[in-house]
This record gives sequence, structure tokens and C-alpha cells, in this order.
Amino acid sequence: MAKHTHGLVETYDGLVGFGLDRETDEKTIIYYLQKFSDDEVMEHLIVRLTDDELGEIFSMLTRLLKKHLTDSEYHSLFLKDDHP
Repeated sequence: MAKHTHGLVETYDGLVGFGLDRETDEKTIIYYLQKFSDDEVMEHLIVRLTDDELGEIFSMLTRLLKKHLTDSEYHSLFLKDDHP
């Protein structure tokens, strides 16, 4: 069984847009990130990104994970491992 899920993008039928309200913004970010990380999208996009763009994406994601997840949450939710 797969450890990772992308359920919202498969079921969400609400507005995809930003700036209307917090709930729509949250759903839109989840939707965009799930679409962005799709294997087929990444296969085409990753080779076109510059070194700086790769670094920007990595730095932003790392910063957000460190800021908003505890070490335990990082390991269990993001890495999907059994870190104590």
C-alpha cells in the first residue's frame, strides 16, 4: 500500500482561486501542490527548472516544514518513518 496520498485533487470540486477567503485559499494551495507534484508534471518540469529555481523550492519547503512541524511530526508525517 502506498504511503503517500493526494486525495483532495481527486475529489475537490470547489473554487480553485486565491484571495477570496481563507478556506478557499487553503484548498487551492493543497490542490496546486498536489497537481504540481504529480509524477507526469514533475517529469516535464524538473528538467526545465534552473539550479536557482530548484534551490528556491527546496529552501522554501524546508523552511516551512521546520517552522510548522515538530521533529516528530516531520518524521511521521513528511518522511513517513518511525523516528522516535
